[in-house]
Amino acid sequence: MNIDYAAIEMLAPVLVMVTAVGTGGWLLNNWLRMRHGYPLETQWGKAVYPRGDTEALARVQLLTQENAQLRAEIGSMKDRLASVERIVTDQGYDVARQIEGLREARDEAALTARKVTRQ
Repeated sequence: MNIDYAAIEMLAPVLVMVTAVGTGGWLLNNWLRMRHGYPLETQWGKAVYPRGDTEALARVQLLTQENAQLRAEIGSMKDRLASVERIVTDQGYDVARQIEGLREARDEAALTARKVTRQ
């Protein structure tokens, strides 16, 4: 059994590069799969999902509730912004008249509420 050490020395850098490229490709593949929400796979191709953690599920539920509250707040802010835009972009620029109209409507509503509570 005659070993040719010169051939091994010539192939060593190629083998190292092939191993490095294969490992790098595997790491990149798994990183992209995790980043985009795909499950990882075992060496036999079976999907591996992370364990169901009760703390993580509670955190997701809290975030979902907070998301719903923030969406409702954004909706109300859009409504207010629309009314401000309507006042500002009015052709007559009669902002003062509209403000006075709102004050009068508020006063009339207060008077009506007082009359209803007295009866």
